[in-house]
Amino acid sequence: MIRDIFMKNKKKKTTMTIPSTDAKNDVPEGIMTKCPKCKHIILTKDLMKTMKVCPKCDHHLKMTAYERVNCLFDEGSFESMDDHLKTENPLNFPGYTEKVESDAKKTGLNEAVLTGTGKIDGHVVVVAIMDSHFRMGSMGSVVGEKITRAIEKATGLGIPLIIFSASGGARMQEGVLSLMQMAKTSVALKRYAEKGLLFISVMTHPTTGGISASFASVGDINIAEPKALIGFAGRRVIEQTVREKLPDDFQTAEFLLEHGQLDAVVHRAEMKKILSRILRLHVKGGN
Repeated sequence: MIRDIFMKNKKKKTTMTIPSTDAKNDVPEGIMTKCPKCKHIILTKDLMKTMKVCPKCDHHLKMTAYERVNCLFDEGSFESMDDHLKTENPLNFPGYTEKVESDAKKTGLNEAVLTGTGKIDGHVVVVAIMDSHFRMGSMGSVVGEKITRAIEKATGLGIPLIIFSASGGARMQEGVLSLMQMAKTSVALKRYAEKGLLFISVMTHPTTGGISASFASVGDINIAEPKALIGFAGRRVIEQTVREKLPDDFQTAEFLLEHGQLDAVVHRAEMKKILSRILRLHVKGGN
C-alpha cells in the first residue's frame, strides 16, 4: 500500500512537468525575441520600446525600413515615393521572381529600399532606407533607380539627403545591371554635391560590397551604428590576399572610426537627436 502511494505521487509529478502539445501551441509566434549575440530572451513588445537594442548586451538588432521611419520621423510627416517600381527578371534567373514576390509579402515593401520625404524635428529631408529583410538588402536595378530618384528629388528641392545603408552588396541575379547602379547613384550624388547640399550617410549592419564602394562611403558626414559590419570584400578573401591575420574588430564601425573612415558611431537611441543637431547646424536658418 505504501509503495502504491509513492507510485501515485511519482506519476502525478511526471504528468505535471511535461507540457501538453496544446499548451505549446498557445504561445503566439513572434511574442518573444532572442538576442543573436547574448541569447537573452525578451518580449518583442519590450524590445520595440528600446528600438530593437538588446537591454542586456546593447546589441543592435536589424530593423525594418518602416521601424526606422517610426523611430526617426515626426509623426505623420513621412511620405513614401516610387512605390510603383517593381523588380522584373531581366536575366530569366531561375526562381528569382518567386523570391522577390515572397520578400515583398514578408516586408510590405516593393523592393529592398524605402524612399520618401519626411521631417526630423521639423527639418524636411529626403531619405532612402535600405531593408536587409528583402533579399539581404542587395542592390538590383530597382533599388538603384529608387535611390537615384531620391537623390534627384533632394537635388530638385534643395534639401538634405539621408541614406540608411543595410546591404550585402550587388544583386547577383541581375548581373551587370546590378553593378551599373554603383555608377548611377554616384553620378547623381556628384550632381547633388555640386549644389552644395548636405548628404548624411548612415551605415548599419551590414554595409558591404558595392554599396560600401559607392554611395554609402561618400557622405558629407558618415556615421554608423555600433558594431556594424562595414567593408567591401569579406574577411577571409582579404586575409588570403594579403596573407595576414586581420584584427578581431576589423571592418566594424569602431575600427573604421579609429582609422578615420567615419565621423561618428552613434547609438540608435541617440540617432534622431544627432541627425536633428546636424541638420540644425548645416541648414540655412538653423538655430
